[in-house]
Parts: sequence; structure tokens; C-alpha cells
Amino acid sequence: MSKRLIAMGLLSGVLLCAPAARPQDPASAHIEAGLAAYRRLRFHEAERHFQAAVEANPGSAAARFYLAYSVYKIAEPKRPFDPEKRRAAELFAQAYALDPFFVPDWRIPGRP
Repeated sequence: MSKRLIAMGLLSGVLLCAPAARPQDPASAHIEAGLAAYRRLRFHEAERHFQAAVEANPGSAAARFYLAYSVYKIAEPKRPFDPEKRRAAELFAQAYALDPFFVPDWRIPGRP
């Protein structure tokens, strides 16, 4: 075998074994912005970001869960049967219907 064929074989093996780059979830930037707003207790701003995340990726359990939580936090001081609390419950149910094993990650990026 020539050196060229060996090099081509090695290169193709490396390319085939290299992990494929996954496209980033279109909702992730909105989720990060929403979490940042949520941490600052800006629940209405967080809700807007999480709503944009749901619109960017309707199949994202994370986007629906965080949207539900911010809707709930806005409605929390209101009366017990406020319609927004029911909306939050429906969003939580949708999130867990999409991913029954979803676990929220409230950590700040860059911190353990």
C-alpha cells in the first residue's frame, strides 16, 4: 500500500469515528435568557423568554416547564383558583407529557 492510501484510510477512519456535531436546540438561547431573568426575580421577562423558547421548539420539555414555573410565580400571590395557576398546571402537564423524566437544572452556568 502506498503512504497516500494509508493516510486516506486513517483520515477516513478518524472522520467516521469523530462525533457528529449536534445542531443546538433553537430554544436554548431563550431558555438561558429566561433563567437569567428568573434568577433576578423578573418573572414577566422570564415568561417572555420561555414563551419564545416554546415557540422556537414546541417539543422542548424544558421550555414548557420553565414557562409553567414563571407563569406560576407570577400568579402565586393571586387567589387560589386564578386562571393563570390553571394555565401553569397545564403547562407542567405538557412538559412532563413530552419528557416524563425531565429534571430542571437551575444551576448558574459556570458554577457547580
